Amino acid sequence: MRNNKSGRIEMISSSAEHVRIELEMPELLAEKLNAVVSDNWPSGEYDRDAMEFFLSCFETGGDAAKGWYGWYAVNIDNAEGARALVGAGGYFGPPDVNGVVEIGYSILPEWQRRGYATEMVNMLVAHASSFDSVNKIIAHTAADNVASINVLTTSGFERAGTNEGNVRFELKN
Repeated sequence: MRNNKSGRIEMISSSAEHVRIELEMPELLAEKLNAVVSDNWPSGEYDRDAMEFFLSCFETGGDAAKGWYGWYAVNIDNAEGARALVGAGGYFGPPDVNGVVEIGYSILPEWQRRGYATEMVNMLVAHASSFDSVNKIIAHTAADNVASINVLTTSGFERAGTNEGNVRFELKN
């Protein structure tokens, strides 16, 4: 899923270059993505610490890191207007030795409750599932985040316990 389109969004794999732009010259991100970027960007838990973590992973992981960290979700539905960054998602790295990969996602407030998170999660699941080394996909969300819980259950995830106050969800391949 280098860049992949499905329905209303295009998923664009981030790179060290993308993350450097976000950290050092965020005003250039719109040009890099060829999309409008809201003043509310970044959103949710995708903050400076997360960006620095991903940059470190790209710098140390080389080619093996490509596609296993951040992805930008860009609206491509002309009915909604110009191309616009609606959110981000991705993985916390490649599958571990047991074949487990964890996903995360965040949608900008002005794009929430329109199905973009579900579409993004389904694309991330399809991408991860295309690798034989992936046996299980997991996600965590706050117990009071009803919208996120709905996204995960709609996408086929099942509750699998709690972890540090968050609900753990699993989707087995």
